[in-house]
Amino acid sequence: MKTDLVKHERIHTGEKPFSCSECGKCFTRKSLLVEHQKTHTGEKPFSCSECGKCFTSKSYLVVYQTNHTAEKPFSCPNCGKCLSNKSTLEKHLRTHTGEKPFTCTVCGKCFNYKSILVEHLRIHTGEKPHSCSECGKCFNYKSSLVQHVRIHTGEKPFSCTVCGKCFNYKSSLVQHVRIHTGEKPFSCTVCGKCFNYKSSLVEHQRIHTGEKPFSCTVCGKCFNYKTSLVEHLRLHTGEKSFSCTECGKCFSQKAGLVAHQRAHSGDKQS
Repeated sequence: MKTDLVKHERIHTGEKPFSCSECGKCFTRKSLLVEHQKTHTGEKPFSCSECGKCFTSKSYLVVYQTNHTAEKPFSCPNCGKCLSNKSTLEKHLRTHTGEKPFTCTVCGKCFNYKSILVEHLRIHTGEKPHSCSECGKCFNYKSSLVQHVRIHTGEKPFSCTVCGKCFNYKSSLVQHVRIHTGEKPFSCTVCGKCFNYKSSLVEHQRIHTGEKPFSCTVCGKCFNYKTSLVEHLRLHTGEKSFSCTECGKCFSQKAGLVAHQRAHSGDKQS
């Protein structure tokens, strides 16, 4: 048919007449545009009859269903994992060999899979094809959009098995659990002191390096920590956020309040 020829010729001409009204991405065929638009709407009309998992296109569903129905004659010689086809086995083997055949032409970083390279390139192009239907904020990765949407829904799917506290992100749960386990995986290479969080280690290391990245825009004085800069700025603004519960007197810094409260308690220790 003539229409099939027209579609085929676009492979050679590069013509992409169908564009997405949400992000502007263009496609050679209308069917591809329709499938792409589901990434914005979140529509997943094709569900697996075995486990209920949903997909944006029938082709993705067909591939996924091989996990339930198809034989897996290709086994990994390293870990024994069985896979349904040779190409999937070849991709899997990269996890053992460390092979990264897909290279970014901009920064030279290498990746195991082409799909990961495609996502990485968005850092350089600035493309953000995944947009939030609630507030319109756009993201490079679909996973980032999924996490962001929890701000609107209030969903906190990650719960602590010790105290039951729930979190939006798995990383937040992992950090929280350290409160219960006492684990401090981040250690200072200079003095050996250990910390729960990497951010705490970064702040601590400034004691050794002398780095003071936070500077006052009024007088130019520099500080190790942002909290120290915030307290210092009150000297310029006159803000006194710390008030005495005994007499109501206010202070610009917490240290001043603590020293003052000793007058009420009778503690003269400096």
